[in-house]
Amino acid sequence: MRLRYWTALASIVSVGTILTVREVRQAQTLVAPMGAPFAGLQDMDTPVETDAKDQEQARSREVTFGEGARGPQPLDGEFVTWSRVVSPGESLDVLLAKAGLDIATRAVVSNAIGSEFDLRKLKPGHRLDLELQQDGLPRLATLEVDSGVNIQAVFGEPTSVTVLPPELETMRQAAETEIETSIYAALDKANIPTRFATDLELVFAGTLDLQRELVGGEHLRVVWRENRLDDRVIGEPMIDFVELDLGEAKYEVVWPGDASRQTHVLKDGRPLFTFVQPIKGARLSSAFGLRQHPVHGNVRMHQGVDFAAEEGATVYATQSGRVSFIGRRSGYGLMIEIEHAQDIRTVYAHLSAVNEPLEVDQRIPAGHEIGHVGSTGTSTGPHLHYDVVIEDLPVPPLTDTRLSRSGDGTQRHMDVSVMIEAARDQLASLLAANG
Repeated sequence: MRLRYWTALASIVSVGTILTVREVRQAQTLVAPMGAPFAGLQDMDTPVETDAKDQEQARSREVTFGEGARGPQPLDGEFVTWSRVVSPGESLDVLLAKAGLDIATRAVVSNAIGSEFDLRKLKPGHRLDLELQQDGLPRLATLEVDSGVNIQAVFGEPTSVTVLPPELETMRQAAETEIETSIYAALDKANIPTRFATDLELVFAGTLDLQRELVGGEHLRVVWRENRLDDRVIGEPMIDFVELDLGEAKYEVVWPGDASRQTHVLKDGRPLFTFVQPIKGARLSSAFGLRQHPVHGNVRMHQGVDFAAEEGATVYATQSGRVSFIGRRSGYGLMIEIEHAQDIRTVYAHLSAVNEPLEVDQRIPAGHEIGHVGSTGTSTGPHLHYDVVIEDLPVPPLTDTRLSRSGDGTQRHMDVSVMIEAARDQLASLLAANG
């Protein structure tokens, strides 16, 4: 993508006009009180080092200067750094103005970063880092967005804009706690991410009413993982395994890893149910049953379950069958319907795209890639709505086992006993390491 570096300036001065630069002492006042330069900043003459995976994911765009503009000049001394975390209500232009950049320069930086990131999606917690020459012109701008992804613009002849995925370290944690009043309070007391209370409520929906069953004194043990960049947690922690002592019964849950589509729930060591989900590693965000509609605001029946996932994530058929519908329906947006044995249908809604060359009447195996997550229809953001319909009546997708019984035997399940033993060993090891 080609950008004109001084397009905004050309409307103010004629082509070839020499820019008046700030005094060095003025530029030096741009150093923010927030502290040291961002560790990820690179010298403009130093290539950004990425491994093979990063190189596949990174996308570069060239940006050229217009006539009369100047690229970075040789430095006689230290460059100036400026860093700020985005606060509520702040736009990129507001941040650049606070850094002391003029209108024309702000337009250049915004256009460069905007070539790879929708600036309307800037939000609190994102972070902008600048390297400025002593004349006040930028030589590097880095916007850190969700999950540690950096949009990095290096200004030169030509200017390059690159999307750099973070080099994250995955760390596993474990803790145990006693429930006194609620799961949320117990997690908070033990410094376990409190969002796991929602994970537990959703996975047990239709099996246990935790609010009724909990009387106090129950023990909860949790294993989870965090992605870290230096000492910061990037993204949401992900729950992996739970042991819940509830009265005389023990419940265990193994959530799917990033490459898995199976959630296993056990009671007293025996499988209670195994749920094959349509997205790898995704987490439930809404359960089957009555709920307050997120768009309309009234209480309605939610006829399926929702999975939180990124735009474009791959959607898989949960069971073999025949594609019976591809298209748009009111509320559901772009969707796919698959017929299975015993008058069972599965529905995959709010898609952004359907895989080619998927067609109506085509027979597909379990695990076949059918489409991609989107936010079409009545939706507040990217996610997948998944229905299981039996004899024209919606049923709870997690706990109704008739879909799995309708299969032709081609769906392969991991050995639950091996998986659960590995999860238990990891829990014991991590708790022992914690002392």
